[in-house]
Amino acid sequence: MGLINSILTWVMKKRIHQIELFIKYPHEVQEELFKKLIQTAKNTEFGKQYDFSSITTYEQYRERVPIHTYEETFPYIDRLMKGEQNILWPSEIKWFSKSSGTTNARSKFIPVSQEALEDCHFKGGKDLLSIYVNNFPDTKLFDGKGLAVGGSHQMNEFDPSASSYYGDVSAVIMQNLPPWAQFIRTPSLETALMGNWEEKIEKLAQETIKENVTNIAGVPTWTVLLIQRVTDMAMKKNILEVWPNLEVFFHGAVAFAPYRMLFKSLIPSDKMQYWETYNASEGFFGIQDQKDTEDLLLMLDYGIFYEFIPMEELEKENPKAIPLSEVELDKNYALLISTNSGLWRYNIGDTVKFTSKYPYRIKISGRTKHFMNAFGEEVIVENAEAAITKACEMTGAVIDNFTAAPIYLKEGKQGRHEWIIEFKVPPIDQEEFTRILDQTLREINSDYDAKRAQNLALIAPKVHSAGEGTFYNWMKRRGKLGGQNKVPRLANSREYVDDILKMMEEV
Repeated sequence: MGLINSILTWVMKKRIHQIELFIKYPHEVQEELFKKLIQTAKNTEFGKQYDFSSITTYEQYRERVPIHTYEETFPYIDRLMKGEQNILWPSEIKWFSKSSGTTNARSKFIPVSQEALEDCHFKGGKDLLSIYVNNFPDTKLFDGKGLAVGGSHQMNEFDPSASSYYGDVSAVIMQNLPPWAQFIRTPSLETALMGNWEEKIEKLAQETIKENVTNIAGVPTWTVLLIQRVTDMAMKKNILEVWPNLEVFFHGAVAFAPYRMLFKSLIPSDKMQYWETYNASEGFFGIQDQKDTEDLLLMLDYGIFYEFIPMEELEKENPKAIPLSEVELDKNYALLISTNSGLWRYNIGDTVKFTSKYPYRIKISGRTKHFMNAFGEEVIVENAEAAITKACEMTGAVIDNFTAAPIYLKEGKQGRHEWIIEFKVPPIDQEEFTRILDQTLREINSDYDAKRAQNLALIAPKVHSAGEGTFYNWMKRRGKLGGQNKVPRLANSREYVDDILKMMEEV
């Protein structure tokens, strides 16, 4: 084992003691963090609006500060984007993490403070390595390089002072990494932050093909493309012939289960580890901490105060959230966060389920709305309905019902979306209908557009025209006629689509 590997392994293991502290005293750690957040932000515009100075208990905070969606937080963020400060958080906001899926804009922008970078995102990265090293003490992780497949960033054109930036959260983190972290990663920062994905994959492959890559961190979609390109470029049968010391893939952002068999074919080794994380534009929330389960340890000392909305409360006008101390096992909750970037009682749109207490471990159970996010495209129902409407308007079609789901990546085949649409009046030209549907989605959803660029991760959608009565009969067969029952517009699994297609074949 190399000297650098020995030193870094020892350093990483030291953090485990702090992790054990919040595992032992979860409620005390969260209570202390809550008070610190309120005290720090009391003189911000938001803090004065809700009189943070007089808040001493969580109950007061819950009663006084309403739950916020992105749309409700946007007016504050919009002013931050234009250069104003001390609105949501007292320290200067120079970075914004960009993602999609909102109702009022093609993209959403999440403020990222220096505190959030250091005490949340960087800390999460270090803890991921610490936990992995603790589980695998004989690792040779640091004898080679970590390959990070990230996004891109740019200057914030909304800020007249030109002193702030926005980009994918991975790019924001990468641009601000400390020197020691830059030393143990590949490729070069310039390549890692390139914007054009087609050029980027090529450059990534060229730069990393001769490196001793021991670990990869990224989204499964892009990682698959890179592995395939490097293998082809090296003219090898599989990636282990190029990177023989590759031992772990740290993954997040989308469900990994559909990709597992594909990765096994690309990395044919029983020793290869797959380690899950839960990090997002809004923060770093969870890390897999055990070999035998993918459940995520909820990280409680990252400057994030957690609340949870029971699903039965979610649609109420004033849903009641509960603190960590009141959660129950195996129950779905919408995740609510208050952070050291100035997000207050912010509903991030994810749902989680607790699998254990002491320590608190979770599974990501879905989104608060139906969605497709098999490739990081984050297509929500609103996107789908807008695209369907536009396609109908442009082709003279009238629809009765529809649903859609992903066709997952398979070796040698690219991913795509598959739509089943029952038309009352069919389009004049179904190919044109499909083209407009696809193009509209690209126009209103920046993440979908990025995945469709050059057919790199997603090819054009496949549309089936269903016969009259298809959805009625399907709902009837499932005992879901009438009442509040609705056809699920989108799903991230193929459960509904496959069932309907099977039924259509039987007719």
